[in-house]
Amino acid sequence: MNDKTMTGLVAVVTGAGGGIGSAICRHLAQAGASVVLTYHASETATRDVMNSLPGDGHTLARVSVEDTGSLVDLTALVSERYGKVDLLVNNAGITRFVPHDDLDALDDELIDRIFRVNWRGAFAAIRAFRALLARDGGGLVVNISSTGGISGIGSNVAYCASKAAMNVMTKSLARALAPDIRVLAIAPALVEGAYAASFDPEWRRAQLEQAPMGRLVTAEDVANAVLAATSLLTFSTGSVIVVDGGRLLN
Repeated sequence: MNDKTMTGLVAVVTGAGGGIGSAICRHLAQAGASVVLTYHASETATRDVMNSLPGDGHTLARVSVEDTGSLVDLTALVSERYGKVDLLVNNAGITRFVPHDDLDALDDELIDRIFRVNWRGAFAAIRAFRALLARDGGGLVVNISSTGGISGIGSNVAYCASKAAMNVMTKSLARALAPDIRVLAIAPALVEGAYAASFDPEWRRAQLEQAPMGRLVTAEDVANAVLAATSLLTFSTGSVIVVDGGRLLN
């Protein structure tokens, strides 16, 4: 993307060091935004992403979305440095593959952590940044969800449930925070990358055979959807935007 539709805007991206997060940061920076890249454990990878971004005014910050105090500290840092936030992308998330019929393997600790990071972490980030997002009356939250939250098909039952909860939160907060803040969710199907590559080749081939568009989702597809939500879909709120190449059709 070569136009500067986001020049002067400030974007906060949680989980910025991974494949999806780094693509989102790159697209936002190319569009002219100043990006705050957050990480929890992957400092080196996230710093490399920041150093590769075009433009200047970017910031690296360590944050635990499980810790509300950490998010409040981030809000203070962003407020002091930029004075506003135009876009919050809740991309931080965790999962682990557990067969859906193996109820014992999905233990309480894993269930609780998935919900703390994937749902409560996103909610807590919105709560922390609410005042900054509403300051100019045009803030946007984009929650990175999953088609697993719609179909119930995903890495494990708790992960699917956490993304379904994120989708409902998107609708609830879109209603509650309007008109000053828009809230959207982007729900990709399985995204091409290290996680998808870790699965059995036969299983991965079966996923491709069920994809009407003939390929898996890429991180670039997700990043493009974030840009569209920011720059083009300016009268949309409360929607879950599916990015799956028609995967849900099967």
